[in-house]
Amino acid sequence: MGWLLMGMLTPAAAADRLDAATRAAIRADAGGPIIIGHRGASALRPEHTLEAYAKAIEDGADFIEPDLVMTRDGVLVARHENEIGSTTDVARYAEFAGHRTTRKVDGVAVEGWFIEDFTLDELRRLRAIERLPALRGDAFDGRYAVPTFEEIVRFAAESSARHGRVVGLVPEIKHSSHFHAFGYDPEAALLDALRAHEYTRRAPVGIQSFEVGNLERLRTLLDAARMDNVFLVQLLGAPDESPYDLATAGEPMTYLQMASPQGLAQIATYADVVAPHLRYVLPLTAEGDLSTTGTGFVEAAHAAGLAVHVWTLRPENLFLPPALRCDGGDSVRCLRGAAIEAEALAAAGVDALFADDPGSIARGWVSEQGAAPAIPERN
Repeated sequence: MGWLLMGMLTPAAAADRLDAATRAAIRADAGGPIIIGHRGASALRPEHTLEAYAKAIEDGADFIEPDLVMTRDGVLVARHENEIGSTTDVARYAEFAGHRTTRKVDGVAVEGWFIEDFTLDELRRLRAIERLPALRGDAFDGRYAVPTFEEIVRFAAESSARHGRVVGLVPEIKHSSHFHAFGYDPEAALLDALRAHEYTRRAPVGIQSFEVGNLERLRTLLDAARMDNVFLVQLLGAPDESPYDLATAGEPMTYLQMASPQGLAQIATYADVVAPHLRYVLPLTAEGDLSTTGTGFVEAAHAAGLAVHVWTLRPENLFLPPALRCDGGDSVRCLRGAAIEAEALAAAGVDALFADDPGSIARGWVSEQGAAPAIPERN
């Protein structure tokens, strides 16, 4: 169903779609926004490894986020992109040199090694490496395997039992249109995986996408299957860009248009959560400080019935607003600045924070100096 047609439908409230536990799990509570381990604790361990997810859970994350792509033999595995040269040691293997190629992904030419050219058995030979070694070092390179989604689900269930609390999952389907063009169906594979495990039939699970059509399709499938513990998350990318599937269908709509009150009402017809970059909520001033003037985004999303999950909080100076950085270079971990930014987003009313270092913004906003400082007055 096209975006414009969906926009004419009356949105069903999340209360009509989701069970009570899942409705509560996607909203902020008295302790503040929920915390999502972005690719695990990716500031501390190579992203999308069981070790990164373990660290995120140990440090208090309410959810972990695996990005999902598919191998040549159709297995869902966790990588941020289908190009795996920057996050695995594939370049070390002479036998895989012939797999290196250039391929268009969402209309952009990318050179490297692509997950869809590797079977799971071949992928098992590789080990994860740090995507940002200049910032985060390479001490853990070569230690950890690339996990399948099935392994992540089992790990989340085991971690939930060990820690005595529910650990939610928020998988993102990466490059859906790209994989469909190769004959794969990541949405169907993901639903099959969720149905197959007792834990994902009851724990809160979110499915994210920057595309629209796959979420609309999932809405229909989830409603038909009465999977009321599974919520859908519309990701919003750069304001001037369009979801790739809408653009290729000849119905481009910018993410900025989707972030308008009318656009948010349209999103609410199929999704339960909208997940924008944090600057949609807290823009920066010309001086590089957090703006004290709200954009109205959170209020508009809540009015449409959507929870708001923002991405991504990172503790290094490079990613913080200039006014919140600590002394030193880009790689300095500025936990005070991270805590201030998290506190400001909580004050703006967001429901969840994606964080590369969940422990740095654990419930209560505890920083390395103790309690996080109040947001200073802005001129």
